[in-house]
Amino acid sequence: MKRRLLGTTLWVAAVVVAGPTLAQPSYPIPFDSERGVFSFADQIERSLPAVVRVTTLNRAASGTGAPREIAGGSGVIINAADGIVITNHHVVEGGNTFRVDLIDGRSFDAQLLGADDATDVAVLQIVGTGLTQVEIADSERLRTGDLVFAVGHPLGLDQTLTMGVVSGLGRSGIGDAIEDYIQTDAAVNSGNSGGPLLDSAGRLVGINTAILSGSLGGGNDGLAFAVPSRILLAVADQLRENGQVQRGRIGVTMGSLTAERARLLGAPIIRGAVIEDVAPGSPADRAGLQRNDIIIRIGNRTVEGSGAVTSAVGIARPGEQLDLVYLRNGAEQRTTVIVEATAPTTVQIAATGESGQAFGAGFRSMRATDRAPEGVEAGALITFVEPGSVAAASGLMAGDVVVRVNTTDIATADDLAKEFRDNPDGVQMVVARGAERLPISLRPT
Repeated sequence: MKRRLLGTTLWVAAVVVAGPTLAQPSYPIPFDSERGVFSFADQIERSLPAVVRVTTLNRAASGTGAPREIAGGSGVIINAADGIVITNHHVVEGGNTFRVDLIDGRSFDAQLLGADDATDVAVLQIVGTGLTQVEIADSERLRTGDLVFAVGHPLGLDQTLTMGVVSGLGRSGIGDAIEDYIQTDAAVNSGNSGGPLLDSAGRLVGINTAILSGSLGGGNDGLAFAVPSRILLAVADQLRENGQVQRGRIGVTMGSLTAERARLLGAPIIRGAVIEDVAPGSPADRAGLQRNDIIIRIGNRTVEGSGAVTSAVGIARPGEQLDLVYLRNGAEQRTTVIVEATAPTTVQIAATGESGQAFGAGFRSMRATDRAPEGVEAGALITFVEPGSVAAASGLMAGDVVVRVNTTDIATADDLAKEFRDNPDGVQMVVARGAERLPISLRPT
């Protein structure tokens, strides 16, 4: 402790001595002159009453006895007048009774207005007076290096605040979901889920949802991820209106641009989303997009990888327009694609018969260059699974190879499309995943 205090004293002294010789910033680090300390307390404290503890309960199967606690996490009030609380889907999953506890000691029964697994966002509502709501900032204005604060109830503790920086933006590939995460090194642990990520002005920029951990105990390793306010507000609006999210589609399968793929395509960049296939007659087809086009911007947002396109389409309502900038043969081009409602039972196959889409999954015939699962010589490779789709709910994953449907062996994408068309009520598939052969039942909802 003594060593830590000494280091702090020396640092402050250096600032005081060196300060007059340096250009003074327009917005200096907040300093509490009465206590003689640097502090963000004034900025953060006004948001803390909006941070809540969320407890999820469920009754026993017999319906007797008191509800039992099955999960817990955090949340944040975004609308005090209506008692609207945002948290994570995985915090409320499996529950039928919910409790929200405030920092002032009050406790409320909460109603679940809706939850969306694909974005891991849920909306609860409480009825009470004297509630405090958090101010919300535009997550699009975040920059790597910004100070951020995570607030929640980690590891069974009371409300806890940790600080870090934004260490990355537009992160995806963390799980099987619509992902466009804010990455931070603020300490986030079990129980922080659903709690707010605040900027240095105390404004909500996201809700904490996941960590990457190399330890067996799943502890914090300095890699935490938050759903940005841009996504959570769009999802929350739909959940409040409809109780669910109505998603659209544009009819493409995509992959993230890599350095190797960029060399093959002669692209001058190594960041973007490569279109693998375009479904005939789809919005992307009507917009003129083609295989090997590289999407680099959506609106004013730079596309780092396929996750950025997936998230943009995933939160867009049917009928919404997306302005795209893409590269074709190294030349920059622009187009507008209109998102259309997803038709889960529609089966689309390219004119070549080598690729198609159905039930929220993209598929194509196996190629000689593919790394085939052990013992597989032919089949239909799953190239993409849309989060929240029928295919995702069935457990199908990108990289799976469909080798049989019902009693029919599958050798090509055309074979798979035919079986889907002939069995609109659903199919029983066998997929190769590594050395395993897995039965998967795909049933339209």
